[in-house]
Amino acid sequence: MTQQIYAPGARIVVRDAEWLVKRVDRTSTGGQALTVTGISELVRDKEAIFLTEIDKNIGMLDPADTKLVRDESPCYSASLLYMESLLRRVPPTDENLYCGYKAAMDYVPYQLDPAIQALKQPRRRILIADAVGLGKTMAAGILLSELIRRGKGKRILVLAVKSMLTQFQKELWCRFTIPLVRLDSIGIQRIRSRIPTNHNPFHHFDKAIISIDTLKQDTEYRTSLENAYWDIIVIDEAHNVAERGHGSSMRAKLAKLLAGRSDTLIMLSATPHDGRARSFASLMNMLDPTAIANPDNYGPDDIKGLYIRRFKKDIQHQVEAAFKEREIREVYCEAAPAEEAAFDALAKLKFTRIDQHRGAGRLFQTTLEKALFSSPAACIETIDHRIKALEKTGDSKYAPDILSLNELREAVAAVDAKSFSKYRKLVSVIQDQTDGCGWTGSDKEDRMVLFTERIETLKFLKKHLKADLALKESQVEVLYGSMSDIEQQRVVEEFGKEESPVRLLIASDVASEGINLHYLCHRLIHFDIPWSLMVFQQRNGRIDRYGQKRTPQITYLITQSSVEKIRGDMRILELLIQKDKEAVKNIGDPAEFMKVYDIDEEEAITAGAMESGQSPEQFESSVKSKKPDMLSILFAEEEPPRGQEAEAACLKMPSLFSSDYHYLEAAVGYLNKKTNLRADFYAEERRADIQLNDELKARLRVLPREIWPEDGYFVLSADKAVIQEEIKRARKEENAWPKIHYLWEQNPVVEWINDKVQAAFARHEAPVLELPGVLRSDEIVFVLSGLIPNCKSHPLVHCWFGVCFRDGRLTSIEQFTEVVARTGLGSKLFPNPQNDVPLSDIKSLLPAAVHQAKQWMSERRKEFEEIINEKLNERLNALENLRSRKHRRLEVQFEESRQHGKIVQQRKDQARRHIDALFDEYIQWIEDTMTTEDKPYIQVVAVLKG
Repeated sequence: MTQQIYAPGARIVVRDAEWLVKRVDRTSTGGQALTVTGISELVRDKEAIFLTEIDKNIGMLDPADTKLVRDESPCYSASLLYMESLLRRVPPTDENLYCGYKAAMDYVPYQLDPAIQALKQPRRRILIADAVGLGKTMAAGILLSELIRRGKGKRILVLAVKSMLTQFQKELWCRFTIPLVRLDSIGIQRIRSRIPTNHNPFHHFDKAIISIDTLKQDTEYRTSLENAYWDIIVIDEAHNVAERGHGSSMRAKLAKLLAGRSDTLIMLSATPHDGRARSFASLMNMLDPTAIANPDNYGPDDIKGLYIRRFKKDIQHQVEAAFKEREIREVYCEAAPAEEAAFDALAKLKFTRIDQHRGAGRLFQTTLEKALFSSPAACIETIDHRIKALEKTGDSKYAPDILSLNELREAVAAVDAKSFSKYRKLVSVIQDQTDGCGWTGSDKEDRMVLFTERIETLKFLKKHLKADLALKESQVEVLYGSMSDIEQQRVVEEFGKEESPVRLLIASDVASEGINLHYLCHRLIHFDIPWSLMVFQQRNGRIDRYGQKRTPQITYLITQSSVEKIRGDMRILELLIQKDKEAVKNIGDPAEFMKVYDIDEEEAITAGAMESGQSPEQFESSVKSKKPDMLSILFAEEEPPRGQEAEAACLKMPSLFSSDYHYLEAAVGYLNKKTNLRADFYAEERRADIQLNDELKARLRVLPREIWPEDGYFVLSADKAVIQEEIKRARKEENAWPKIHYLWEQNPVVEWINDKVQAAFARHEAPVLELPGVLRSDEIVFVLSGLIPNCKSHPLVHCWFGVCFRDGRLTSIEQFTEVVARTGLGSKLFPNPQNDVPLSDIKSLLPAAVHQAKQWMSERRKEFEEIINEKLNERLNALENLRSRKHRRLEVQFEESRQHGKIVQQRKDQARRHIDALFDEYIQWIEDTMTTEDKPYIQVVAVLKG
């Protein structure tokens, strides 16, 4: 039995009510799930999902039975609105960009490349690995918008670090009107209180953002995740979910689970690999589990199209005005006598048991040095923690070491705030009007961030800087990893709000990942020098990033000691500062110096250089002698895209209105005659103030609370400059969310009004428009929409066209754009004479028009098949070759096993079944996604008569 085709935009009757089909999905049992919105009175604006296997009596009329009606509105305004409402539901089916580049942002061409690249793939899965500050969130938003426009972004899940939840949520709403509900600890509690205990919280909201650490801590979420599916999953700071070493972290296991719960997967990371091929392969395998046969040995062709990575040097010509040149200062301070005594005690420290049986990690003496380089408070905390651990063992052999640690502690404790030279220099640098920052904290647009690795140092700085800088309690905030997600988000929000009293942020390296600190801050001080160049890059990238309006000022505080060991080790850190400066000057990647691309390993290399007593020259020479890793060679072979295709890829969908604003104004004016919708329009400002009525409230009930207007009016503006200013203004106020929202096609309010217009015409009706002087008196053009879906009922070919008759005979079939160009539909005003048009004559031609439409769409399908089949066969052959390679590698893997032959065979069979399941699933997905049937869905949109 032939299955009925349902398509987005179709009007159906189910259970005596009329519904608009918004989306069609294939169920696991072969049926169809129709996501619909109610049109008729009793179900108006209600959302539902109907399963064709359960609701067998779903009414759809033959397009040849469409009722033709006269339009009595002035200048056919109702017909034009109706046609436009349908046009706006037509999904693009090619690889070009149609909406993402129109978002509320000043994009640069290279930011469109990830979307362009992803849309060329059969499965839109990509790692956006651009360097710090190049706008990865913007690039992700562009791709998300394109997928939403194509009907492939109804359900979205974003995973971000705790401190980034609000920032990411706000960026996607303010610039792309993508409404993510923030599921932080409070948000989750709120949902749990509102839904039954046996309900899946991830079914409650279609679009949500949550911390991956929140998910991994709660075992019950795993079951919920396994039973939920999304169109798109976004993982920010994706390097955190890569597999490291021989095991998988909870984050990696969770990400691997989620990778199989969506069609589209978007990963973001400025530091996507740690130099190990296997670790990077784990990310690539999440994107495409069939891509890599051997995770230890693969090339560019294996992962082509799965990632995109650029540095400032790659796109420098596009961002010269957007990035200010850094001012970098190294400030030296002579160690005070008390500090020299502590340094001397540390240098002479000898342990009898500690460090005697250490593994591959650094010496504990080096750990103490790193802590002391941060602050005496940090060093004391490290000493106390180790003494406590040694005493807990009860082993008397540790007594000499405990004595040595106590002696060191006494020397370190003698360094108070007055004799702590680096701290005194910090205060001087901040306050000095001549040689320092001349910073007082009085200017709300001039804030400062201090970075330190150690929490004890952070606490010390907060305690003393308040008094020494004459700052109030409310003017100083701290940010570190063990703070709750709510508190971290609050601090980041406060630091970016102009009216907030916060002037100084003291942060650990939790704030060096992803957070925007550049809105009101261009001064950054490293209180302690990182031992990893990747930390340099991440910290400095918080203020030196796209959108910084002032010159970034970065200061390093360096203690100078006469103790030879300390002086030598500090010179190693000075070399790291120079290497970071060179990387910035050459607009490259500072991590290229050590070639390990992992913070912990870079710190270990730095510690090793200190422990072996290397000079800076020896350290640099030893690092340079290291062979480049496979990934460096791999990335170097690939020439990254630089926005060359951007201009040609940005196209527009057909429209009968000059702008979204003019369409909205006309649509609301028309609906006002039929409903109680109230709105005010301001043409010069391109602004619309739309009142929330009960229907709109019901439709928008799932939007985040922060978006809802306090006065009952949604204020929309189509002016990007106004939105940009509103985003800035919102940072000045207590309520950090904008009150003016972007007016464009993907705004939920605009989408609701579009649905209302579409529902204004009765089901299976098509208006007739008289266009004398444009069409001949005996000419009739049937405007039709034709859709060819894949096996999942998603549109692969979607066309609007005109079937043209003269004197009752078929003359041609024209693309809709040709019909518009020939008639001036939408650009000209056609007075409506309201003549008594003989509809029966036109109706008699309708079956022939529909028949011709089906034949024409079948031809379009053949053209599509000719293009796609070559790609499809090429892809399927490549997959089978890769499957064979994986099987061959499996044999090699188990050849060297020393286990019993039967056990080896069982494990080999299990691994083989796993490989086959992965490939069979992907091949089936490709076939279902790219295979069409010759059963076009035809809708009669309108009739044009001469």
